[in-house]
Amino acid sequence: MEKLFIKNRKGQKIAVIVEKNVDQRGLTFVMHGLGGFKEQDHIQTFADAFKEKGYTVIRFDTTNTFGESDGNYEDATTTNYYEDLEDVIEWAKKQPWYEQPFCLAGHSLGSICIALYAEKYPDRVKALAPISTVVSGKLSIATEKHKKVAEEWQRTGWRVENGYAGIVKKLKWSHVEDRLKYDLLPEANKLTMPVLLIVGENDDGTPPEHQQILYEKLPGRKELHIIKGAPHTFREKDHLAEIKKIFLRWIDKFLITPKA
Repeated sequence: MEKLFIKNRKGQKIAVIVEKNVDQRGLTFVMHGLGGFKEQDHIQTFADAFKEKGYTVIRFDTTNTFGESDGNYEDATTTNYYEDLEDVIEWAKKQPWYEQPFCLAGHSLGSICIALYAEKYPDRVKALAPISTVVSGKLSIATEKHKKVAEEWQRTGWRVENGYAGIVKKLKWSHVEDRLKYDLLPEANKLTMPVLLIVGENDDGTPPEHQQILYEKLPGRKELHIIKGAPHTFREKDHLAEIKKIFLRWIDKFLITPKA
């Protein structure tokens, strides 16, 4: 495993982990969600499944999150996360292990970013795993979870909440305004590559019904799995083990070609 720091288009530092497979069978980029980081258990689980199948895996911290990259969480937007994904891939193109088409996996806000990338550059993407994905800004603000906090968030300009491991998370209302610019549904027909959707049964941010809307729009080989009893962010060992099994089966089914 190699950890290094690169620069994005704004000159900000991005922390990247490269896990090379000597007998490389493919390349995968794995992206965390809003306020996430590259070492989270579910992000590690996605990465581990690909590694076990011979893939070289790239994980990174976007800017404006709680990882090792520059920026502040309060400034986080879908736009800045997406641009960082593009910048990491552009950097990767100059590396000896780079190959195309590659796979993309992500969680939540990271998932809408990888899916937007796949809609923009479908020929570059071999397969797509947008887990617990934000489907659109419009659907995001329609959830009961958002409605409960929206009035005060808009009035004060801030959403303040206690995050995992005692972190206090403060996010600007401009995050919502930016998210409303994005919607996977109008160009979902471009996602002709194999697509894996997974969501927690009790996810109140990107609920199963949102995933079903996207699933029905996908034109190609697709799967939707609902993890019983799981919330938006997967932390329970049983849930993570189930997700890894789903990934491994999916990779075997669609991504592993016999060696000559």
